[in-house]
Amino acid sequence: MSAVSGASPRAPRAASLAELPISNSFAALPPAFYTRLAPQGLNAPRLLHANEQAAGLIGLAPEVLRTEAFLDVFSGRAPLPGGDTLAAVYSGHQFGIWAGQLGDGRAHLLGEVEGPGGNWELQLKGAGMTPYSRMGDGRAVLRSSVREYLASEAMNGLRIPTTRALALIVSDDRVMRETVETAAIVTRMSPSFVRFGSFEHWAARREPAMVQTLADYVIDRFYPECRHPVPGAEEGPQAPLVRLLDAVVGRTARLMADWQSVGFCHGVMNTDNMSILGLTLDYGPYGFMDGFRLDHVCNHSDTEGRYAWNRQPSVALWNLYRLAGSLNSVIQDADVVKAVLDRYEGAFTQAFHDRMAAKLGLEAWRPDDEGLLDDLLKLMHEQRADFTLAFRRLSGAVRGDFQPFLDLFIDREAAREWLGRLQQRHEAEPRDAGSRADAMDRVNPLYVLRNHLAELAIRAAAQGDASIIEELLRVLRDPYTEQPEFARYAGLPPDWASDLEVSCSS
Repeated sequence: MSAVSGASPRAPRAASLAELPISNSFAALPPAFYTRLAPQGLNAPRLLHANEQAAGLIGLAPEVLRTEAFLDVFSGRAPLPGGDTLAAVYSGHQFGIWAGQLGDGRAHLLGEVEGPGGNWELQLKGAGMTPYSRMGDGRAVLRSSVREYLASEAMNGLRIPTTRALALIVSDDRVMRETVETAAIVTRMSPSFVRFGSFEHWAARREPAMVQTLADYVIDRFYPECRHPVPGAEEGPQAPLVRLLDAVVGRTARLMADWQSVGFCHGVMNTDNMSILGLTLDYGPYGFMDGFRLDHVCNHSDTEGRYAWNRQPSVALWNLYRLAGSLNSVIQDADVVKAVLDRYEGAFTQAFHDRMAAKLGLEAWRPDDEGLLDDLLKLMHEQRADFTLAFRRLSGAVRGDFQPFLDLFIDREAAREWLGRLQQRHEAEPRDAGSRADAMDRVNPLYVLRNHLAELAIRAAAQGDASIIEELLRVLRDPYTEQPEFARYAGLPPDWASDLEVSCSS
């Protein structure tokens, strides 16, 4: 059972793939940045699900998603008309260790579409081996493909910058991971797939001219404001690169605040998984927390806990230092670069406080609110209170219904005492309880993509049933609004969910 989902945000234009306006700007870079090659298509592919909402961003009519031509292109059996298929090279640090050359080991960039929702690169993930596959087989499995397909759309519903997903193609082709699984291809969309590791690659090879070439491309395509001098400031010839770094620092800081505010763990924050545009990129062993732990690790492969929830902001800064070091091969002013990096902590703290103030129903963050928030997180950590529901049920407490919030805690008296402190804090602001609670519901989601929900979708998909994917997309596109018909997706996880593990093969 395949499905085509979601209303497109703007009127579609193209009645066929051949009518899409193609740009291919990344392919215009020097050939050393990539390898041109065709995908290795799946055998007897089947469309499991197509995303009409994402298709609307590139101006593609809904009926095209059901055609044989669409299946051929996005199963890797045919090129995108007008596209220029390639796999990009990059390098990076993985779990804090320099890994050297990496690259698109199982991804093929088909081309770039100039759509009504902006320019979008289309990339197949799982379309076969490339020169950068190393020891891999170039394939993705159904399990990980369903998880990425759902996660990118869920993050977009949470208003968190992310790649998008266009199509999910499945096959009976066998793939060996921990066990034998079936192959799938997910089509990802992004304005760009350039990563921190894309710059590290050339800096490590001691080729600053290539760092400059890539930086010029990124600035001209995505950060044109970095070409504009700051009035009255004395600037050197590499000022645009300094401004680029500053912009990436700001976007990354805000992205980390977004992740922390919804209890999201990325799982593999390697430098090759960090987007130069500040997008959530590469959904592998991610997870939205159920029972809260400050040091929650979602990736079973992360035995040292490097990418635990409470470490994500500092890891992002560590990664920014690696990017900054690469750019400094051209800027050659370590003091200026360090000054830009020093802005990260303040930018993250401001963004995080803004988000958490809204979640707590505060109009503005005050310094003494730090203790209020810390004590809540400590209480949730000690008692494994559900992250999503604890914040969501705060609005009910503001309206006078305290019990649902208190029921999340073993020590209800401690939770009640904390609620009293929050009420006292609210009294220092003028909003009435109803307006405050409504505002809290607009920033505290009721629905997130919990691991067990993704697992239910995976099990159904393995039987060719896309109905749970379809339902979850409907729910997760509007995660702040109560949808009574989908109440089962808003509850506490079942007992069996605690046995689920995700790893780097996920």
